[in-house]
Amino acid sequence: MIIKVLGSGCKRCLTLGDNVAAALGNLGMQAEIVKVTDYGEIAAHGVMSTPGLAIDDKVVSVGKVLSPAEIEPLLQAAR
Repeated sequence: MIIKVLGSGCKRCLTLGDNVAAALGNLGMQAEIVKVTDYGEIAAHGVMSTPGLAIDDKVVSVGKVLSPAEIEPLLQAAR
């Protein structure tokens, strides 16, 4: 599983990345977390408001910093 945090690297984007790592830890799952900061690649995912979150190249959240509890069901559904 590859999880992409789509954003400029701002505090909100970093927090989302931390929350993804926490959710993975809570579920005992492992995945590669990739931080995408290139605006062209972000736009190619259809994300116009950051941060965005994509799991295996499927965008599951845009413009919101999800909590670990909000991320966990998304990860479980993508298994």
